[in-house]
Amino acid sequence: MVAQFLQKLTYEEVQTIVEELVDLTDKCKILKPHESPSECTHQLMTTFLEHICNNQGKAERQEFSDCCNINNKARLKCFLLYKKDDADDSDVFQIPNPEQICETHKENQVSVKERYIYEMSRKYPFLYGPTILTMSACYETAIHSCCQEENKTECFQMKLEPIRKYIREISWRHHHLCEIGIKFNHKVAKAVELVLLTKKQPKTNFSEIARLAVYIKNLHQTCCEGDVVACVLGRSQLMNYTCSSQSIPSSKIAPCCALPVPFQGECIINSENDDKPDLPSLPLSRFTEDRFVCKQFSDKQDDFLQEFLYEYSRRHSELAVPVILRVDTVYQNLLAKCCKLENPLECYSHGKEMFQRVIRESHERVKNHCDLHEKLGDAYFHDRLIILYTKKAPQLSAQELVMFTKNMAAAATKCCPLRDEQQFACMEDLAKLILGALCRRHEAEPINAAVGHCCDDSYAFRKPCFDDLQVDGTYISPPLSCDQVISLKENLCKAQEEEFQTEKQKLLSNLVKQKPYATEMQFQSIIADFAHLVETCCQAESSEMCFREEGSKLIEKCQSLLGGK
Repeated sequence: MVAQFLQKLTYEEVQTIVEELVDLTDKCKILKPHESPSECTHQLMTTFLEHICNNQGKAERQEFSDCCNINNKARLKCFLLYKKDDADDSDVFQIPNPEQICETHKENQVSVKERYIYEMSRKYPFLYGPTILTMSACYETAIHSCCQEENKTECFQMKLEPIRKYIREISWRHHHLCEIGIKFNHKVAKAVELVLLTKKQPKTNFSEIARLAVYIKNLHQTCCEGDVVACVLGRSQLMNYTCSSQSIPSSKIAPCCALPVPFQGECIINSENDDKPDLPSLPLSRFTEDRFVCKQFSDKQDDFLQEFLYEYSRRHSELAVPVILRVDTVYQNLLAKCCKLENPLECYSHGKEMFQRVIRESHERVKNHCDLHEKLGDAYFHDRLIILYTKKAPQLSAQELVMFTKNMAAAATKCCPLRDEQQFACMEDLAKLILGALCRRHEAEPINAAVGHCCDDSYAFRKPCFDDLQVDGTYISPPLSCDQVISLKENLCKAQEEEFQTEKQKLLSNLVKQKPYATEMQFQSIIADFAHLVETCCQAESSEMCFREEGSKLIEKCQSLLGGK
């Protein structure tokens, strides 16, 4: 908790604060059945924030001074805004020297584990506390195992890489869930949990799913607010309940409950959906064929719509959450319109075809995306995405656009080779995370009105909205000459392949910003000439002279493209 809020503090400084708070933490460990973890730990969080504000040196160093001038509720929200989740692809915890780490581990296992928790927490400030504890246990197991091996370096790389990847992706998912809770109303957050739970446990009855969805939604809020102790205790209560149920709700969960406590939670969260039960069509058809639908919609709208979402989700566990929520949104809008008419049944009886159309259109978007990926190949597909998204969001820097589209291209590489149903679910699932990150970037520093509309208007239809964005006609690019856009320097010759690829793509993005209506062929022609020039000049006796002499021709070609701007 301390390292996630105070990311700039050293390990030793964090330890000092932790020792001062540990007495309060101990009081929260023993809960009575009726006690809420969040109530118990409220005092701990209040005390922690007071501690920061009373220590002006720490507050100023973290730039928190403005947060300390407001009351507790608003103060916490203010602190949360300062969390910086800018983790890159590098390792969570760099091992300086395998022999040294093994020696330290031999002398003091607790110290090695605690330092890992510190590094992981400050780098991933939205990663939930229970996950941090589980992954630190995985890390400790890996260290213990590798320190027995002859080739320790190879062992560390093999065992720690999966941990690094998992932490990065699950942190992304946690931050996304936090964004849903903050940006959209509680109904959206509850709907997401209801769909996820129903897909995982389709045999569980509606009242139990609805009750658990509320509990988990509230637990997410607690975890997102950085109350790590309450988050850990709340997860522990949930796992105890799940695994102590007389009939464990899913056959896929049973093996997880047999694991040691630290590993149960992550195992259950990542377990596969239970097998789809053999369900009759009647419970679902009543939502579009019963003449009393409008009365139920009017009398208990929330309960009625939740039950529809439950019945639809358990019959369509193969669909991604955003797709099911699109169907739900279409159904809500349909009833809002039909129930005002003289003959509502005739109107909403077309619901089933509308649901199928939503799924078909979403599926076609993914299929077209993957067809293009197969046709162009990884590199050219990434270039195409850079061109498309530079037009949609030219206010982003070229570096940001390259990194954002790199994630989208990686999603296509991962999902498109899968079979049809899996491909669809995979792309929708990753797209929601990637676009969620873009929307958080917009929240921090507005990009443009169209992007803002897609981020804020509908969580369910966020992806189709971004897909349909065209050139941002409001953007006026700062006038740049080609010698400012094209960087021809000797350090290009020392660049690794990936670095050089990034430079080419940044050039592509900058060209699109200057001339958004030019053809892709015109852009690619300049990029190809740039790559050829770099290859030629880096083999020349004097690279600098070659760049100066041959570069003028490329600049001239570029200027002719931009000249008609």
